[in-house]
Amino acid sequence: MALTQAEKAAVTTIWAKVATQIESIGLESLERLFASYPQTKTYFPHFDVSQGSVQLRGHGSKVLNAIGEAVKNIDDIRGALAKLSELHAYILRVDPVNFKLLSHCILCSVAARYPSDFTPEVHAAWDKFLSSISSVLTEKYR
Repeated sequence: MALTQAEKAAVTTIWAKVATQIESIGLESLERLFASYPQTKTYFPHFDVSQGSVQLRGHGSKVLNAIGEAVKNIDDIRGALAKLSELHAYILRVDPVNFKLLSHCILCSVAARYPSDFTPEVHAAWDKFLSSISSVLTEKYR
């Protein structure tokens, strides 16, 4: 599921905007995840999952920073996220479906934040990019 040059450009262009708001977009994405898919809260029993909590802000930032690493290494997402893949598969044992759910919430948050920039082509590129990240994060489960 390799990205075309045009898709890579679309991802990096929007990422330049997202990177300036990592904490707020990360928080919003996790809040969307927990509101839409409350079963995902079970992976965070040690977190205060209330809206706007410091722990959600921190974890949202971690998630978006990992996406930033994938953007920086867009031609080697697998290598960039290898340790994260192992962590989620072997230590945290996160159900792989949750990566797709979170990807959807991130996509919604980014689209809502930048509606004029989020054309159908950009939407498709970001969807493909986030799907690539989800695939990499679930590889260790096989």
